[in-house]
Amino acid sequence: MEIRVYTQNEQAKGHFGDGEIVENKPIGFPHEGSVVKRVGPLFYWAWAKSLKTFEIPLHPHSGFEILSYVLTGTVGHRDTLGNLQEVSTGGAQIMQTGSGAYHAEELGKDTEMFQIWFEPHLAQTTKEPPTYHQYDHEEFPSEDVDGVQVKHIVGSAAPIQLVTDSLMSDITIPAGKSYAKELPAGYAHAVVIVEGNGSVAEKATVSENHTPATKGDFVVLSSEESNTAIYQASTDAPLRLVLIQVPTEVDYPLYRK
Repeated sequence: MEIRVYTQNEQAKGHFGDGEIVENKPIGFPHEGSVVKRVGPLFYWAWAKSLKTFEIPLHPHSGFEILSYVLTGTVGHRDTLGNLQEVSTGGAQIMQTGSGAYHAEELGKDTEMFQIWFEPHLAQTTKEPPTYHQYDHEEFPSEDVDGVQVKHIVGSAAPIQLVTDSLMSDITIPAGKSYAKELPAGYAHAVVIVEGNGSVAEKATVSENHTPATKGDFVVLSSEESNTAIYQASTDAPLRLVLIQVPTEVDYPLYRK
């Protein structure tokens, strides 16, 4: 198993307006300088924070599956499909942009959110009509795994299923505890540490070889054979992470960034 940790200094930066919204981007656009260009079909990942209420005006998208996940605060959405909605902490918006649509986003003051782009086979999805769906926090199933809270966002156990082969979970590990997550052969875990600090390791690895990770870090794990990743919280605080699983390779051409 290969484990790589990318600090915020290795991530791209962005902003809107005069800095009303600032962003760290674990996966950015080509000109933005992020060390990680993509993880398989995971094309883009931004962590946006608003300093005041601000709207990003109408702009177009097509082909990509674009998910906005609210860590805290509120995110409003309007689009040329006729949708006008708002979602709050723990909720998500998903646009499968298909043949194309325009949308605008309004972040409330002190909002933090992820926007994540998944890349399906664009030559196929651009022939499909665009869609928009929204889900509140309570609509996502959560389970307790030996004290670890696992909230399912994307995948067969979640209300959101994408064309892109992907799973997504929001995981909170109590202080001093660990969580084991299977990593199938040919897949990767892309993980952003939302709160706390801890470490990541391959199952059965001695503790001295655990790779440390802290808030804001982007961790990418990949393996050519089936394996198990161990996520460990420090002894002084819980560890919260958002984990996306995608294949490292797909059987269709990916957009040249």
